[in-house]
Amino acid sequence: KTKTGVCLLQDGNQEPFKVRLHLAKDILMIQEQDVICVSGEPFYSGVSSFYFFFKMFFTRKTCYCYLFYFQGGAEHNIPVVISKISKEQRAELSGLLFIGDAILQINGINVRKCRHEEVVQVLRNAGEEVTLTVSFLKRAPAFLKLPLNEDCACAPSDQSSGTSSPLCDSGLHLNYHPNNTDTLSCSSWPASPGLRWEKRWCDLRLIPLLHSRFSQYLPGSDLCRQNAFQVIAVDGVCSGIIQCLSAEDCIDWLQAIASNISNLTKHNIKKINRNKKKNQQIVYMGWTEEREQDSLQDRMYTPKFLALRGSSLYKFIAPPVTTWDWTRAEKTFSVYEIMCKILKDSDLLDRRKHCFSVQSESGEDLYFSVELESDLTLWEKAFQTATFLEVERIQCKTYACVLESHLMGLTIDFSMGFVCFDAATKAVLWRYKFSQLKGSSDDGKSKIKFLFQNQDTKQIEAKELEFSNLFAVLHCIHSFFAAKVACLDPLYVGSQATASAAPTTSGTGKLKYTT
Repeated sequence: KTKTGVCLLQDGNQEPFKVRLHLAKDILMIQEQDVICVSGEPFYSGVSSFYFFFKMFFTRKTCYCYLFYFQGGAEHNIPVVISKISKEQRAELSGLLFIGDAILQINGINVRKCRHEEVVQVLRNAGEEVTLTVSFLKRAPAFLKLPLNEDCACAPSDQSSGTSSPLCDSGLHLNYHPNNTDTLSCSSWPASPGLRWEKRWCDLRLIPLLHSRFSQYLPGSDLCRQNAFQVIAVDGVCSGIIQCLSAEDCIDWLQAIASNISNLTKHNIKKINRNKKKNQQIVYMGWTEEREQDSLQDRMYTPKFLALRGSSLYKFIAPPVTTWDWTRAEKTFSVYEIMCKILKDSDLLDRRKHCFSVQSESGEDLYFSVELESDLTLWEKAFQTATFLEVERIQCKTYACVLESHLMGLTIDFSMGFVCFDAATKAVLWRYKFSQLKGSSDDGKSKIKFLFQNQDTKQIEAKELEFSNLFAVLHCIHSFFAAKVACLDPLYVGSQATASAAPTTSGTGKLKYTT
């Protein structure tokens, strides 16, 4: 999808300002209006150095000298920028320093990422002979909050011998008026014949969409912003808070961005899977937010990247890129030994709407949130598919158990159903098909009581076994049961049939079977 529209952007503590969003296949472009040269030679290009001699006096917030003022600094996410040049002083007379220039170096010292006060200190200690390295900064007009006139044809002034201003400052307008009595000289601006300036949308920030994430919520909380969201690239670059004009506009943007991220992810998975064995194929990759179990944490939610690959569910703090990354997952679970539940409104723990839970083989409950209902549907279908494919691949799973103090084994077989045998002699004690299982119960610790129906007598036969890993067994039975139904009905995979055709959780650690 491609989409273009105008929104407001709030970046840090700045006041919201108008930007244009342009969504392409693999990138989100955030653009701001700026004045640019559209004819003749650009008034300033590259980086230049000049040498001059001066003395200066400093105040706390601005630097006044006999030459120029400057604003900005790293605390504003911008280099220090020349905001005013004193009339008929050395900086103006040199013809080399202009309003909007960023100071990059002072006597060879790199100050691009220095705070305002740090630059003041560098200048204070620079001595009387100072060499500045400067470059015109495209973001300067927006930062200095200089108004941009709609009529962008520059008219030369009578006083400045053809000099025209691409910006305006303290009354010095884009189209110079001869009545202007500002104390700044128009020669503060670079002069060049035949120049024309226009107000255009210029790239402010580019957000690559592959593995990026977006959120309507305040970071770490369940508080949803009103008609606003932010997009965070995989390298941590943030769009800032994008404020839409209406709730409908916000949803449209979120769905369009989500669709493009999903398509990029699918394409990336397809490329990765070309060189992977069947049992190492990736089924799903995507961002979620995990709810912290410790209620005392400052952050209620933390971003986590989930991946379904082969037999495992991986939980990462960042998307895996290399083979080594896959070995560094925060946690890994066997996909057929965990239980996933899509949460209804009555099951939600807070104000986040689209949530699911995962119960691990040890009984640990994990709680995740996604942004959109479509994200939730995508996860549910992917988990069902991954489980089915893995059960189909392994065909059977055996667990050690105890029956009346004797070591036994219970095999859950995709073809035969349930088989219980003596661990020492391998002699089969009993065997039942999946269709004969009518129900079960457990004590939430180690024991499971199975209720099977005898095919001949139609009587219910109870079989009780004790396991050391109760939840893994319960979840495995659920996975095999669901896969068996899916095998009989291929349309089952990715459908909503699980709720009525497969085992469902009923209370803590309990399974209820319906057919």
